[in-house]
Amino acid sequence: MIIERFEANLREKGISLTRNQVEQFELYYETLVEWNEKMNLTAITDKTEVYLKHFYDSITASFYFDFTKPFHLCDVGAGAGFPSIPLKIVFPHIEVTIVDSLNKRISFLNHLAKVLKLENVHFIHDRAETFGVNPLYRESFDVVTARAVARMSVLSELCLPLVKAGGHFIAMKAAHANDELEVGQKAITTLGGRLEAMHTFTLPMEESERNILIIKKEKQTPKKYPRKPGTPGKTPIE
Repeated sequence: MIIERFEANLREKGISLTRNQVEQFELYYETLVEWNEKMNLTAITDKTEVYLKHFYDSITASFYFDFTKPFHLCDVGAGAGFPSIPLKIVFPHIEVTIVDSLNKRISFLNHLAKVLKLENVHFIHDRAETFGVNPLYRESFDVVTARAVARMSVLSELCLPLVKAGGHFIAMKAAHANDELEVGQKAITTLGGRLEAMHTFTLPMEESERNILIIKKEKQTPKKYPRKPGTPGKTPIE
């Protein structure tokens, strides 16, 4: 019943899952719960909640941004793979790079990618601040996503340096996104971004508020950003 509801909710948004994709989500859930017994990946393990609050919630980014074209997406602080792995399952043509500061989460993601037979996925153990100054990755991604990682003034400094000029940063937020945006506006502008659109909606069934902020990278990020690890969090651009 849970899976049927998940499929139906996606169909309402024009997304039809293949049998293989349905099986991938099932394997994802099973692997997540199994590994969660050994390490803390998520506080949510109830199947209905995982499908709604992790899988469906991750895919909502595609309701407001075109994921049908191939591009390279970087997911900052993805934890157990949200939002990028559900998006990769639904849109297998996108290339995904996940950067996360905890090596045990990277181990989980490497295992998950093998179980789900995902191609064109890369998992990198690093802090977003050092990853963002690495010339291999700086301003090299078409799209950068982050879901519930930090407030906008901090998150912009972790994500916008990775977006190529003309690309997009997609921030996925729960409630209070307007307040965060107000405080984070200076950071967005300073780092070369401009708010292109903000979409507010509620998750089906539980009706909790969600916000998706789509930020266009209009010009290069000044070289001094991102600052040293820990600095954006302690002294955000405000």
